[in-house]
Amino acid sequence: MNILHDPRLKDIRWQDLTRLSPKDVFVENAVSAPWITASWILAWYELYWFAVPCSFMFFLTALRQVHNGFHYTLGISRGLTWCVLFLNSMLMLASMHAVKYNHLRHHKHCLNDEDIEGRCARMPAWKAILYGPVFIVQLHVTALRSGNSTVIRNVITELLAVAIFITIVCTFHIRFLQYHLIAMLIGECMTSFFAVWTVHHDCDEEVFARTQRSWWKNSFTYQMFYHLEHHLFPQVPTSKLPELSRRIDKILPDVEMKEVF
Repeated sequence: MNILHDPRLKDIRWQDLTRLSPKDVFVENAVSAPWITASWILAWYELYWFAVPCSFMFFLTALRQVHNGFHYTLGISRGLTWCVLFLNSMLMLASMHAVKYNHLRHHKHCLNDEDIEGRCARMPAWKAILYGPVFIVQLHVTALRSGNSTVIRNVITELLAVAIFITIVCTFHIRFLQYHLIAMLIGECMTSFFAVWTVHHDCDEEVFARTQRSWWKNSFTYQMFYHLEHHLFPQVPTSKLPELSRRIDKILPDVEMKEVF
């Protein structure tokens, strides 16, 4: 991948961007809390049409949170990071350690045959959407088949927690949480399209990931679509990617970039 071997990358300062202030740490670890609170309150009062956009935003911000957790850029200890992934596994109805295992492989084998996460990027949009349920199952199967004992233990622990959560909600007919289960299942089935296809479709070895430069679009999506920047410097937290993008544009003004949308 040519950009990865561009000698000018060494001139880009990024190490200072890995440091988070106490405020940054709080925001990164609480970013999804307002959205899930709003969605649950609205669902409690059976205002489901108003709850849906809040659930969507919860899923988006929770993805940002666990994604930073995959790379240990939440500004907290590894033990607390494990807790963040575990909690979000229950809330999002999937093992985040299974997703983490495949995501780190995605960085190592980006868009080649060993990249399970990136497979849907080579599909047309409609097929990537239909592929969603298969995608989330494949992530779990791959982690359980290929992961080491720690990965397998974490995945099984989180899947058991998800099963217990679903059983309690369904047994006691907790309506607002039944709504949450449906919303999260739909979110998981759309992950292959929104989290992978959008940022890698029609990419190749020359331009292997897309990015987004529109200020308002990045504000709405919580900076999740600075994806090229993330691949180049995965140690940089999501909140610092706008500044990283400015530094990249200054040092590499001639690099071809494709926008997410």
